[in-house]
Amino acid sequence: MNKKVLIIEDNDDIRESTAEVLDLAGYETFTAKHGKLGVEIALNNLPDVILCDIMMPELDGYGVLYLLNKNQKTANIPFIFITAKTERADMRKGMEMGADDYLTKPFDDIELFRAIESRFKKKQQSAGFNATSGNSETVIEELRKKGKSKPIVNKQIIYVEGDEPTHLYYLVKGQVKTYKRFKDGRELSSNLYRDGDFFGYESLCNGGVYTDNAATLIESDIIHIPKVDFMEYLLNHQTVSKTFIGLLSGNISDKGRQMLQLAYSSVRKRVAEALLQVAAKFGDGKEDSCTIRISRDDLAALVGTASETVSRMLADFKDEKLIDKTGNAINILSLEKLRNIKQ
Repeated sequence: MNKKVLIIEDNDDIRESTAEVLDLAGYETFTAKHGKLGVEIALNNLPDVILCDIMMPELDGYGVLYLLNKNQKTANIPFIFITAKTERADMRKGMEMGADDYLTKPFDDIELFRAIESRFKKKQQSAGFNATSGNSETVIEELRKKGKSKPIVNKQIIYVEGDEPTHLYYLVKGQVKTYKRFKDGRELSSNLYRDGDFFGYESLCNGGVYTDNAATLIESDIIHIPKVDFMEYLLNHQTVSKTFIGLLSGNISDKGRQMLQLAYSSVRKRVAEALLQVAAKFGDGKEDSCTIRISRDDLAALVGTASETVSRMLADFKDEKLIDKTGNAINILSLEKLRNIKQ
């Protein structure tokens, strides 16, 4: 089926000559000599692309674009302004309203064909993007297969604050923390990652350097996915973009909650919350009890306090029969009681 092009132009010569050229190239054309008629034709015929002059009687090009954008049937039709006006303010106004491209009169046949074909190509890419939404597991698995799995030893730094990001990371097996390190040597953990988690995507998504550090807590198996492959999937697969938008939103919420705790919660409450956080990520999944393994220093980094303070709180929790300790393991005797600790 031939692609349909609507030409809205009040100059008879330009309108008819443009239609003639496009007809010869195999397009099906519709023409309108003013904006109101153009809107009617667009609604009745749903063209694949619209070429529209700006300065016209009855309804100008901005009015046409506004009305078409308000209608669900026509809002996504590629829209190209054709105009003799080259002032930046007019071009910027059109683009801000949602125009896809500009052709400045006089334009030649090659410019016309390139502008139209470019719009068709972008529309097809968008259709392919939307078509991936129902095949989430397959697409995410394809993304993982773009990377290489590497074993990384315990306490190994993966990336450092200020580095340029080169990879997305997927934790096959193990434990990873991200953290900020201050000039006085103190650490504040920002997140914990377990089997099946992606990490390192924030800086890739915003195009900046790493804003924190990442290191393993135990020996881990991590897939390194090249940045170029991640960005290709992020831009071209709806499933991937939705997945990482969700992860980014969750991280913002978690960091906001962490800042509130640092500002308003007592150390006792913060230690309890840190134990619960580690249990949720790395616990053995029992109903109300749990065994976790985390060093005193790493726990202190989650709490945002000195390791000696954490030791005192853990001793208090042990006396209160909230936890027990076996070697380097912390046995949480009641998750519910930890949740109910007040300020």
